[in-house]
Amino acid sequence: MPIAIVLALAASLGIHAAALFGTDVELFGGATEEPVALRAELQPPPSVPPPAAPKPVAKPKPKGKPVPLASARPSPAAPAVPPAPAKPDVPLPADVVTEKPATPPAEPVKPLLPASGVIRFAILMGSQGFPVGRAEHRWEFTEDGHYHLYGMTETSGLVALFKTLRFENESHGKLVAGGLQPERYVTRKNGKDANENADFDWPAAQVQLSRDGQVRPVAPGTQDILSLNYHLAYLRQPESGASVGVVTGKKYERYALDSLGEEEVETPAGRFRTLHLRAMTDSVTEIWLALDHHRLPVKIRFTDKKGDVFEQIATELGTP
Repeated sequence: MPIAIVLALAASLGIHAAALFGTDVELFGGATEEPVALRAELQPPPSVPPPAAPKPVAKPKPKGKPVPLASARPSPAAPAVPPAPAKPDVPLPADVVTEKPATPPAEPVKPLLPASGVIRFAILMGSQGFPVGRAEHRWEFTEDGHYHLYGMTETSGLVALFKTLRFENESHGKLVAGGLQPERYVTRKNGKDANENADFDWPAAQVQLSRDGQVRPVAPGTQDILSLNYHLAYLRQPESGASVGVVTGKKYERYALDSLGEEEVETPAGRFRTLHLRAMTDSVTEIWLALDHHRLPVKIRFTDKKGDVFEQIATELGTP
């Protein structure tokens, strides 16, 4: 019986450890700088002089007589006046208005979470809370706007004596205005490639899964199963629920997040005021987000198809 539980844990806990972790992704460009004004000033001058110069010179010469030289001098001064009013007629300001600058690259977004941190969990099974393993999540946000997430789930205690299993997953990507934007998701089982990886192609709005090699379209804001943990901090109104696309390494599906309200939760890491969310697919995943601690998950409950229940309870929130 313990071995069967451990196998089920290894197969599903790597997913449910992060299963409920999910906005719209929208890049904000800085429109304050106007480098195009310089381009507009360079373009008009070559077009203005050619038409203005030939006209004044051509008119005075035929009209002026050879004897009165003094009258010939003021005549070119008269045609020199028209070019001056002609310059404002050139659509220089119109060019500046119509030719809008290309949106410069968005500056790196500052994370809502600490630059780095770690959460450690105890994994319990059933209503009596039998300990079967432990889990750990680490994150790091770099100054250039990228992130690296690491997750680990393994059996421990008596269960580890029967079967040692260790599941690791990593997510690499960018931090944008709407939240996390994963680029690469990789998995390992007992130190070897688990072949449940995903490569995101955001310009094409698609993801390629290594498990079957298929390329599938994804909606904006889609997360991998690990990045979803930290993406929840960017939900605008999680208390109203949300819908998020999630890639597990095996498939892509939409998670409808239902809000069950605020609850006080007691854990070994402390007592927290939390928001209780739930996602129901072919299984049920529930998560309690610490509202006063960057919406980090402090409790996660996973109920599989058979009704077996696994819980992750935070034992430590801190820095690596």
